[in-house]
Amino acid sequence: MQTDTSSSGLLLVRGGVLPLGDRVHIMGILNVTPDSFSDGGRYMNPDEALAHAMTMVEDGADVLDIGAESSKPGAVPIDAQEERRRLMPIVRAICRRTAVPLSIDTAKASIAEEALDAGAAMINDISALRFDARMAEVVAKSGAGLVLMHMLGTPQTMQQAAQYADVVEEVKLFLMARVKAANEAGIASDRILLDPGLGFGKNRTHNLALLNRLDSLLALRRPLMVGVSRKAFIGKILDRPIDERVMGTAAAVAVAIMKGARLVRVHDVAPIRDVVRVIEAIRHPQQSAAAGPDS
Repeated sequence: MQTDTSSSGLLLVRGGVLPLGDRVHIMGILNVTPDSFSDGGRYMNPDEALAHAMTMVEDGADVLDIGAESSKPGAVPIDAQEERRRLMPIVRAICRRTAVPLSIDTAKASIAEEALDAGAAMINDISALRFDARMAEVVAKSGAGLVLMHMLGTPQTMQQAAQYADVVEEVKLFLMARVKAANEAGIASDRILLDPGLGFGKNRTHNLALLNRLDSLLALRRPLMVGVSRKAFIGKILDRPIDERVMGTAAAVAVAIMKGARLVRVHDVAPIRDVVRVIEAIRHPQQSAAAGPDS
């Protein structure tokens, strides 16, 4: 009999379990792309990509998320052959070096299938199973974990008409529908993580409303993942370039956790690890006291 983990915070992934109900987990971002908004071009060399991945593991990443196709606004799509060329050498190298679960940021079923066969544990699909008809079948057969994210349109069009009557309710209804579609395709709810898609077809007001009312999405009864790292709305608030948004990211991460996020997707693992530890201590003061002497 399959255990119902819908309220426990457990996320089943291929080959294991992420106990998201026990503590907030950190997903470290690794983009092997020339054009991602924050770190595009930095990790195109497989040796440099592997070194950065291992640094994130040492810094406390619970999951690594690797993507080979940029999804920034206006990004030019690439074909599966190019995505495979960029992605697979580093996927194989990471799986040989660490047992930390590997998430694959892709909307292509063929890429997901090959990466899962190489040892990946979950798929982070920004399209929420909408762009490739085979993706649901690949995830269901593999037993992989799955991130379903809200996005308007495609990365090429998502910022062109970012309008909502109520962004929180519309994101909630979209994610509810995508969970249902995943279930109908054979993907169990306890393998699904939900992402409101901050920055994906949302302006600054939309992003802030989603963070402020993130706890409304807890009604969907699946763990929430939030990706705020270095996002443009933080830069606009602070008037800071991408590489000076760590503190703004930390503030948004703290709010997201207090509002119910169980996994945070970030570039800067080490400082965000400290943020997570302090927020967890605030949320669970008795557990924190039991872990060491008061001062």
